[in-house]
Amino acid sequence: MIKNPFRSKKRYCFAFYNIENLFDIYNDKLKHDSDFTENSEMRWTLKRYKNKIKKISYAISQIGIAETQDLPVIVGLAEVENKQVLNDLIQAEALANGNYKYVHFDSKDERGIDVALLYNSEKFEVIHAEVKAIVFEEANGDVDYTRDILHVYGKFMGEKLDVLVNHWPSKRSDNENGTKRLEVSNLVSETIQNIRSKNEQAKIIIMGDFNDDPSSESVKNLVNNNQLYNPMDTLLSIDRGTTVHRGEWNLFDQIILSINCFERKKNSLKFDTANIFDPEFLKQQEGDYKGTPYRTYVGKSYKGGYSDHFPVYSIFKK
Repeated sequence: MIKNPFRSKKRYCFAFYNIENLFDIYNDKLKHDSDFTENSEMRWTLKRYKNKIKKISYAISQIGIAETQDLPVIVGLAEVENKQVLNDLIQAEALANGNYKYVHFDSKDERGIDVALLYNSEKFEVIHAEVKAIVFEEANGDVDYTRDILHVYGKFMGEKLDVLVNHWPSKRSDNENGTKRLEVSNLVSETIQNIRSKNEQAKIIIMGDFNDDPSSESVKNLVNNNQLYNPMDTLLSIDRGTTVHRGEWNLFDQIILSINCFERKKNSLKFDTANIFDPEFLKQQEGDYKGTPYRTYVGKSYKGGYSDHFPVYSIFKK
């Protein structure tokens, strides 16, 4: 009997999670973070901070566990303030056995919220990491900064891999045409082209909160101009997504892949499936917003939940 080399492949989970304002409790005079302090109107106390760490770490530990029976091996994050909150997160009980390390750079975003990448250091070796800073020139001559694009190049169990973590400008901070998000989309395309100029066969995973749905021009341009595949394309519906705005679901959180993530070479990383991680414990259980993400805050009102976004994930075989 001939053994099928693909049937026994192990599954691995790659995830992305916008964790809604993971700030420490201290005021950083270089950032607009005074709301997230103990004496502010929001009363961001040590107890509330510890509750947030406990909840987010548990949520991460459950992503993809049904498919892999293990913790995620790669987790992109949005809305983290600094290295201290990342240290607290990976040292939390739920993630302590994940062998996690992280990549993080401080951006010039005025609120001081950044993207980061957690990774299982036994499975993924970081070779190089850098950020692409994003600067917008306003009509009045002012300069506006937003979150950087984080590019991490490494080896996943010996196989070269490029991961790009994104958090594109919000609809509130952009114009009705989404001009800023289109600019960032173009910058991601330039980054992909630069990667491929060095390695035409580069395996690339682009994850993030794009503040646009899969059908939006910015995301479509990114996918079509770079021969990518967006497995999130079919997941959005009238009653399911990753975040809710004015009563309507959006799927801003996505994981997009280079086409060679489908190749069936022996011992290569191969895409299997993708989904939104939206179990009941991450949902509001009652009221007008029942079934939507169970948030930490609504405005300045503390709710004690997880995040205003659900995570997304992709399962790979290798």
